[in-house]
Amino acid sequence: MTELDADLARRFARVRLLSLDVDGVLTDGRLYFTDAGMELKTFSSQDGHALKMLQDSGVPVAIITGRSSRVVTRRARELGIRHVYQGARDKRKAFSSLLSHTGLEAAVVAHVGDDIPDLPVLRQAGLAIGVANQNPAMAPYVHYVTRAAGGSGAVREVCELILRSQGRWEDALARYL
Repeated sequence: MTELDADLARRFARVRLLSLDVDGVLTDGRLYFTDAGMELKTFSSQDGHALKMLQDSGVPVAIITGRSSRVVTRRARELGIRHVYQGARDKRKAFSSLLSHTGLEAAVVAHVGDDIPDLPVLRQAGLAIGVANQNPAMAPYVHYVTRAAGGSGAVREVCELILRSQGRWEDALARYL
């Protein structure tokens, strides 16, 4: 696992909520449409399991996405994600609503994004994370860039770093041993 510098380790350790974009973070960013107009997305089961482990350890998860999709509603329900903001054209407003509903301050929220529409949230979050295949324009605004690409383990990497930084990894893993 990645070795973090002291500032980054502190940021990961104080995370009390993980917020995620969908397309390009929970998925590879590609959009699939059938001739019948159905939208298809591919999610990583390993990312999903890591999100469950994180939530079981007491860190809730939220989704803030600019698109609206029944597939996202279903995936969020499967993973037990209660805070879901779809169709968020202004992600800043969605983030403000999330903070209001949870009673948390931005300093204890980590947000993972991949593209320019995520910048308003990344600039407010206490821990701003970009995925390996993020838009290069995001580089100055993120504290950490995952080794894994969006939809291919980036979320799992983030969840594990949060759990390890908070000293919760061994307990989370022990449930399976």
